[in-house]
Amino acid sequence: MRKRIMFLGMIGVVSIIGAGCGKQDENQWVYIDSSEPTAVESEQQETEQPDEGQTESDEEQTDAEQIDAEQTDAEEEQAGESDISILELNMEKHDVDEGVDSSAIEFVANMKIGWNLGNTFDANEDHNRADEMSLESYWCGIVTTKEMIDAIKAAGFETVRIPVAWHNHVSDDGSYTISEAWLSRVQEVVDYAIDNDMYVIINIHHDNSTSYMYPTREYIEQSKAYVRSIWSQVAPRFADYDEHLIMEAMNEPRMVGTNYEWWIDLNSQECVEAIQCINELNQLFVDTVRASGGRNEDRYLLVPGYDASLQGATNEYFELPQDIAQNQNKVLVEVHAYTPYNFALQPPSEGGSTDRWSKDSAASVSEIDSMMDTLYEQYVRHGVGVVIDEFGARDKGGNVQDRTDYATYYIAAARARGITCCWWDNNCFDGGGERFGIFDRKECRIVYPELVEGMMKYSE
Repeated sequence: MRKRIMFLGMIGVVSIIGAGCGKQDENQWVYIDSSEPTAVESEQQETEQPDEGQTESDEEQTDAEQIDAEQTDAEEEQAGESDISILELNMEKHDVDEGVDSSAIEFVANMKIGWNLGNTFDANEDHNRADEMSLESYWCGIVTTKEMIDAIKAAGFETVRIPVAWHNHVSDDGSYTISEAWLSRVQEVVDYAIDNDMYVIINIHHDNSTSYMYPTREYIEQSKAYVRSIWSQVAPRFADYDEHLIMEAMNEPRMVGTNYEWWIDLNSQECVEAIQCINELNQLFVDTVRASGGRNEDRYLLVPGYDASLQGATNEYFELPQDIAQNQNKVLVEVHAYTPYNFALQPPSEGGSTDRWSKDSAASVSEIDSMMDTLYEQYVRHGVGVVIDEFGARDKGGNVQDRTDYATYYIAAARARGITCCWWDNNCFDGGGERFGIFDRKECRIVYPELVEGMMKYSE
């Protein structure tokens, strides 16, 4: 939300959480709008010269007082214009069991709140483009800059997830050799965040197909060859990076195009076999990264269950990979959860979809609470870290207050149970698609500052 204010003699736009890419003064980011004449400049032209007896010190004091007054007026005007409130919550903190090593839980806690660079390096086609590098902006419409990542850091985010599709950038000779240009570009953007002392998650994204990676017995050997090849190249590239870099095995592994793509039936042998295939691929991922040496021997790794769902990570057939002996809980569990579905993800045009969410409604909070409790009981209390590295609520007709309440509650519930979350941002704000954008990359600004403020309020 933009606010027009008087500030340091200019009309500007400022986010209430201090994020953005404009001129910076005293830790506030100001967006200069030069399309209109400024009232302050006009007033300054009419101001009389000081009396000859006035000292330079007096002039400086008067100027300082004027600036302070203008800034105070601006802040009051800004506060008055915003009608979005932030929930006051009191969540009970959950601890690990007595005697359990809590290192992984502390690591996840330090990640705080994350943001996804979605629809960027994960963009793809069914065939290689003549210019493979154009895929970075193919879906999101803009190339990533350091200025963007700096703004995300300034907004309070401590983690950036960078989803990467590799299959459009590998050789077709069966070796799956990654293009040097593509790998170098991914590394360049990783470094934007690392240089800001942020945590970074990289993965295999949107490569889930029968041509590359597909979790069935029919395609398991091909899938293993692909996963082994990708991580045998990516892991060594980042072997010297410290623990701020986190590697994620794969994104939402599932049987694409079947009746079980987005849900699993544990009474179906087909589903059970798919879960077992994912277990094998996760184990191969861990083994491959650990064998690449350097800091990869003990860095934290993320693994998903079937389609990265709650059920996929908590069913009786899912198994965490075995790690090398000296590592204690260095494998984290990854979950994606746009819940409750009818509010967070379901298209507005479908029956049952709602644009309303309330902390006082059991329908709004029960699924969130139940999910967080399940993850805590099965993993966190036993010292296993959990990262919900995709969550969010799409814009439904400007329901900013409801989305703000939702995001605030979701983060508070997760953090109370030792879980870290990453908002899914696809840079989409218009049209009939999934409008999850909260950071406008072209203008380099937080579009929904109150929503972000709500998340940050309970991020500790």
